[in-house]
Amino acid sequence: MLPNIRAHSLVVARIAELLARALRRRGDEIDVELTVAAALMHDIGKSFCLDNDRNHATLGRDICLRHDLHELGPLVVQHVVLDAESFPQTPLSAKELVYYADKRVNHDQIVSLDQRLVYILDRYGQNDPLRHTAILRNFERCQVIEQAIFAGLDFGPDDLQERLAATPPTWSEAMAATGHTRCEMGACQ
Repeated sequence: MLPNIRAHSLVVARIAELLARALRRRGDEIDVELTVAAALMHDIGKSFCLDNDRNHATLGRDICLRHDLHELGPLVVQHVVLDAESFPQTPLSAKELVYYADKRVNHDQIVSLDQRLVYILDRYGQNDPLRHTAILRNFERCQVIEQAIFAGLDFGPDDLQERLAATPPTWSEAMAATGHTRCEMGACQ
């Protein structure tokens, strides 16, 4: 995995973990470890797809399945676009948290959904009205998920950066042992 993709995945995992823990405190049954694992792996196929037309989410799922990570595969494949048949899913699951967390991180920076939408339309929209429509529909789902996530929490979407800075990940010691810094994990600005 390229360093920039790893940095992105670490921040996505930080957000996913923070939200999973907050939802558990709210009473939701969220598998925190599965959520973090899927968030860390969500772009595992991306490096192999940068210079071709392969779908990195599908390749990521295939990599997970090839390595007997059967619980992660279905989450990884849906981090870009949620399966319309499973949306909206209540209660929320790791799948929605990974999907949402990925939409909140542009490169390795936490951004609003609106900021991320502008980037994705510019980067992937290719001035194609059909692509723009599909991207906008996808972000409408993400806005619904954002509302469901933050309903009843004691913080909102705009507070993620501050919360992450104040809350080291539970897996920070393991990451530090591999040479990653707290900044790479989204813990500083």
